[in-house]
Amino acid sequence: MSRKLIKIFFAVSIIVLMTSCKNTKQKLQEFVPAYNAGASGFKAPHVTLTTARGYLKDNKIELRFETDLEQNEANKKEAEKVFPDVMKELNLKNPAFKELVNEGVRFDLYYLAADNTVFIKEIVTKETVSEHLKE
Repeated sequence: MSRKLIKIFFAVSIIVLMTSCKNTKQKLQEFVPAYNAGASGFKAPHVTLTTARGYLKDNKIELRFETDLEQNEANKKEAEKVFPDVMKELNLKNPAFKELVNEGVRFDLYYLAADNTVFIKEIVTKETVSEHLKE
């Protein structure tokens, strides 16, 4: 990962530290704009854009990773190889992600083809985080 990405995640970490007295809903509300502000620095193979969308009522955050890959079987296999590393990197570099998962926020992660069809969808919860994001 690039230095810029590390700086972005460091900034998000500072935000988390400053908001430690806030409840989960407030943290969810702050995570989304912070993630989107740093999204331009996110680098991963074939990923052209990543965005976050929060759903307070459902206590979940949707992370989308848009790629430049066409939807076909060969690219789907490539996505299946790359996406676990993207998820691990998110887990390792973003303490706010870990904190929200531990507080019960559900993350729906989508790895998308260039036409926005889904290659992979993973749902990360407190109960499944260890199997999806082994460090």
